[in-house]
Amino acid sequence: MRDCPQENGTEGSDVANDLVRVYVPATVPLVAALRDADELPGATAHAVTPALREWYAEGDEEELEYVAFMRAAQDALRLLRDDPAAPRRRVVVSADVPANQVTVENRDLGTSTVRLNGVLRRAAIAAFHVDEPEAEPVVAEAAEVVERAAGGDPDAQFTVDSAEDLDLLWYAPEELDELLR
Repeated sequence: MRDCPQENGTEGSDVANDLVRVYVPATVPLVAALRDADELPGATAHAVTPALREWYAEGDEEELEYVAFMRAAQDALRLLRDDPAAPRRRVVVSADVPANQVTVENRDLGTSTVRLNGVLRRAAIAAFHVDEPEAEPVVAEAAEVVERAAGGDPDAQFTVDSAEDLDLLWYAPEELDELLR
């Protein structure tokens, strides 16, 4: 694995052969579509970017990946806020995609946000991470206040932190049907 490319998904001559681990925020209905389509539309995701590595200079690779992963989980809260019919469970899709399919759009110090150029194929998915059903009440509350938390509301941040304290369950790609039960 490697970091995201510096510029527009085009760093180095072997970029098409290099893979980048990305963390894609999702919902249960979004991943359910994989049963029929075998792909997810291109989307905003999170990854270990040069800006994240510079901001978190003391962190090792695992810590940097965890930061990117948790940011994707927080973005999953935003997706839930926008889809009231979706089960109140955060979903993060971990995938390994060619570096030339990943564009760093924001260069702000500490950012992990990237854009996937094109679809995310099911074959690229390394794992699904999903809240257990018992977490739904906490996740529902966090989805309602996630923007207020981002705006600095300490009570809302406490609620979002409560959801972030919950571990996401790990599913292998071939366990999609089990995840959707």
